[in-house]
Amino acid sequence: MSVATVDAAGALAPPKPRHGSTPSLLLTLFGDYWFGNAVPLPSAALLTLLSDFDVSEVAARAALSRMVKHGLLDSTKSGRNAAYLPTDRGNEVLVDGLARLSEFGARERAWDGVWSVVVVSAPGNNRRLREAIRSRMRWLGFAPLAESVWVSPHRGPADAIAELATLGLRDVTAFAGSVPAVDGGPRRPESAWALDSLAGEYREFIERAEGLAAALDADSLDDGQALVHRTRLAYDWLELSNADPDLPRALLPDSWPRADARSAFIDLHGRLGRRAVGRVREVVGAIDASLASLVVHRVIA
Repeated sequence: MSVATVDAAGALAPPKPRHGSTPSLLLTLFGDYWFGNAVPLPSAALLTLLSDFDVSEVAARAALSRMVKHGLLDSTKSGRNAAYLPTDRGNEVLVDGLARLSEFGARERAWDGVWSVVVVSAPGNNRRLREAIRSRMRWLGFAPLAESVWVSPHRGPADAIAELATLGLRDVTAFAGSVPAVDGGPRRPESAWALDSLAGEYREFIERAEGLAAALDADSLDDGQALVHRTRLAYDWLELSNADPDLPRALLPDSWPRADARSAFIDLHGRLGRRAVGRVREVVGAIDASLASLVVHRVIA
């Protein structure tokens, strides 16, 4: 997810890393394989691991510098050798992402039939701010029912107001309400989401997972490939979590495929992890053998 923020003075603040971008890859490597360690990870190891994702050394070094500048990583140096560790802010991003990976789709939430409605628009012709609003609202689980009108069956209006305030937006209208059982209008709030399309994305995700599982069974993936596929699998699952409004069961079509997709994700993420961790330990150990044992094998329960 790429979210450009705007402070109260209207100045653009650093964006949150976009899934698949080099900063996002770096955070993923720290979150999946180095989370909780107080020892910085050598830059040489990070550069090698990023090369598995076809990221050039120049692009990798530039991303590390940007992340230090934006307060996501701390840098230490011993002679000519640099090492990096997430800052408190970087760890907040990691915790949020890890929680979403593990919790999304784990249970169906109760619903009282009340919808949250938020009306907000970017002043003037500020395209970047519009994109930021769209990203933030979707991240919260809202969808656009009409121009500048966002709805959610779960998130309260206060959550959206607080999030939009971080963008410097104060001119926001928010309220909660229910839809009449009859004569509620031909277009219901759940139509804000393209559920048929989303179901298709879930089924495509399941097919890709089955293909990877077959490759693992055939022992046709090396450790580096497992690292890349595991990371992309997590990105795909996060994208699905962004797209899925987690609507109450009563609002969903029959045979909703999310549960099958979650089972496929957890199983394959764990299976790929055994090989991916081997690759990270190999790379880190080649730089400093004493650090190899610190590599984390994180499993989603």
